[in-house]
Amino acid sequence: MIDLRLLREDPDRARASQRARGENVTLVDALLSADERRRSSGVRFDELRAEQKSLGKLIPKSSPAEKAELLKRAEQLKADVKAADAERDAADTETQELLLQLGNLVHPDVPVGGEEDFVTLETHGEIRDFTAEGFEPKDHLELGTILGAIDTERGAKVSGSRFYFLTGVGALLELALVNAAMAQATAAGFTPMLTPALVRPQSMAGTGFLGQASQDVYHLDKDDLYLVGTSEVALAAYHMDEIIDADRLPLRYAGFSPCFRREAGSHGKDTRGIFRVHQFDKVEMFSYVAPEDSQAEHQRLLDWEKQWLTSLELPFRVIDVASADLGSSASRKFDCEAWIPTQGKYRELTSTSDCTEFQSRRLQIRVRDGKQVKPLATLNGTLCAVPRTIVAILENHQQADGSVRVPEILRPYLGGREVLEPVAK
Repeated sequence: MIDLRLLREDPDRARASQRARGENVTLVDALLSADERRRSSGVRFDELRAEQKSLGKLIPKSSPAEKAELLKRAEQLKADVKAADAERDAADTETQELLLQLGNLVHPDVPVGGEEDFVTLETHGEIRDFTAEGFEPKDHLELGTILGAIDTERGAKVSGSRFYFLTGVGALLELALVNAAMAQATAAGFTPMLTPALVRPQSMAGTGFLGQASQDVYHLDKDDLYLVGTSEVALAAYHMDEIIDADRLPLRYAGFSPCFRREAGSHGKDTRGIFRVHQFDKVEMFSYVAPEDSQAEHQRLLDWEKQWLTSLELPFRVIDVASADLGSSASRKFDCEAWIPTQGKYRELTSTSDCTEFQSRRLQIRVRDGKQVKPLATLNGTLCAVPRTIVAILENHQQADGSVRVPEILRPYLGGREVLEPVAK
């Protein structure tokens, strides 16, 4: 959530942010009205309570003639205090409910618009010319079948659409990717974490995933627990309700977990293969920093993502995500999109978001700097979303005979393999 004081001081900024997100602008005015009622009813409650206490001291000292009138006033004050208390609580509840509906303030440099209105910041690597090489590239599912690495038919038989098995070298490739990603993160100073896949509602709500993203979340009604769509949720809630000393910052964690997404609204999109699935594994970077350091940390997370994709020898571009595609918690988001040859376009592989103080306010995570205690900033960055990374590796490093060259960084984690060979039929 955003700072109410900032909202009062500069409501136009919040209105502009909502407008850029394509969200309800009148929410800002409704929130300001509720906040004003909350504050004014709080003042009235305090005034009535003060009068009530003063009257309580006067009654024992009053004359019999005065006492009856004072007792009558005391009865009226009791009712007024109760009413003011109820009014204050109702206004406070309404304020908090409205505040939770308001997205983070969009960074002024974010391009305004929808999904296709991003700005390309940079491109890396060479896109292969398969025609010049003399063969037509196969897609990742065909390659995965040739290699004995991917089985979507049995995945669908066992669990339904958008589920899959990674088999043989496919399973080994996932483990190699996870270990190589964790090795890079650890070398960069991140603490490796294996995080819970099930979290309580306050953890999910605190990170902003029960708002506009709630339709994509799996909920276990019987237990009132949520399956995470990213380990960002558990990593953000790790320090929930804590005060962290400033000299401990930055805190950086690299979480590995299974992730679950309904993929609501994606009917008919990416139905072939393992690009868009309901369950996948991911290595996620997460940082806690002082608010004034968040933009610099955001650039560092992006640089680590670029380092990772470069080490996998993948052609990719970096985009500045447009305002309506940010998600509620991000102030700014950069995506790294890898080239997928058979689709003839770049597709998202990693994403990094600066959430400023939005999540820490909701989760009550603060930093103590001298005598001052204030919210800190949180940031997240995907290092390796496994299935999509496998898609990019298979398609970009394929060879004419259906084999796939292994990027050098992964070879130590694959027993020295330089090539993934087709399996005998």
